[in-house]
Amino acid sequence: MTFDRRLLERPSLEVAPLLLGAVISRAGVSLRITEVEAYLGHGADPGSHAFRGRTPRNAAMFGAAGHLYAYFSYGMHVCANVVCSPEGEATAVLLRGGEIVAGVAEARHRRPTAKADRDLARGPARLTLALGISLGDDGADLADAPFDLTLPDGPAEYLAGPRTGVGGAGGGVEYPWRFWLPGEPSVSPYRRHPKLGAAAG
Repeated sequence: MTFDRRLLERPSLEVAPLLLGAVISRAGVSLRITEVEAYLGHGADPGSHAFRGRTPRNAAMFGAAGHLYAYFSYGMHVCANVVCSPEGEATAVLLRGGEIVAGVAEARHRRPTAKADRDLARGPARLTLALGISLGDDGADLADAPFDLTLPDGPAEYLAGPRTGVGGAGGGVEYPWRFWLPGEPSVSPYRRHPKLGAAAG
């Protein structure tokens, strides 16, 4: 086991900055996490999949901390989250971007359309492709093979802002729950959801 699970048994807003600089590995590729987003649980966060309670799709989000919550986005891309908080509270951190630090050739093979190495895991769908994460990894323990998660020695300096692509009540400046390492080329650009008003983000 390469991480202390107790560090993840806290709300995602506390865990998210701690994951910046962590290294996650799977199937021959390792990346350093440079960008994340926090999502809270049932009734607490309109932008969260857990807002209306447990469903077959989001069941892993209600599980134990340190597991993976994977889901289809727009029916075509897999996104991956680190489950946080005590079991049943359903908070999670979306992995939005990372820098490939080992297995670059394999990551390029999985992401042949990437124009530069900085783009290999720049964005949540690209990140899962680079790591080879599929929907079948939903619920996987990040302490067990084929995964490995190594947390940094201490918190890094970071910036925060609105979550990208989240519309409605969960978007905008009221939810500055996107965290990223400044100056990192693997951080994806902010995109406001088209349904948000001009004053919302």
